[in-house]
Amino acid sequence: MSDEREKREKLVELMRDMPIAMMTTYGSEGPHSFPMARQEVEPSAELWFITARDTRHVRDIGVDPRVSLTFSSRDSWVAMTGRAEIVDDRAKLGELWNTFAEAWLPGGPDNPDAVLVRVDVESAEYWDTPGGKISSLLSFVKTKLTGDTFDAEHGTVRP
Repeated sequence: MSDEREKREKLVELMRDMPIAMMTTYGSEGPHSFPMARQEVEPSAELWFITARDTRHVRDIGVDPRVSLTFSSRDSWVAMTGRAEIVDDRAKLGELWNTFAEAWLPGGPDNPDAVLVRVDVESAEYWDTPGGKISSLLSFVKTKLTGDTFDAEHGTVRP
């Protein structure tokens, strides 16, 4: 198995427990960050989000499609960059719709204010501290005692 393939598989594994991202847009008012729920279960080079049409981030993407996404769990972190696009596709919206989206946008996928954000991922990085809290604590102690670096797995993936 290639190193690149192993890194992709590791990224997919880590993201299973990371449904919420902090998305940063770079519109005319400068960087703006906000939480967004990822809709697809399996991360790929294409990520989907449901949002309201009349929001600052939708306007920002219209000005500059570059976005950054950060995900985290208790002991792992993922950072991605890519290009976002606003997609007005009712069939895809219906396919991705869930009760979480309903809480933010009542009326279901037919709500005229509901729209999709598709992010085409250009690069991704992850950091993982396998073993959870105990392993992280032991690694921290080892770092303090020996001066070695903290034991965390790091990888960069380009789709």
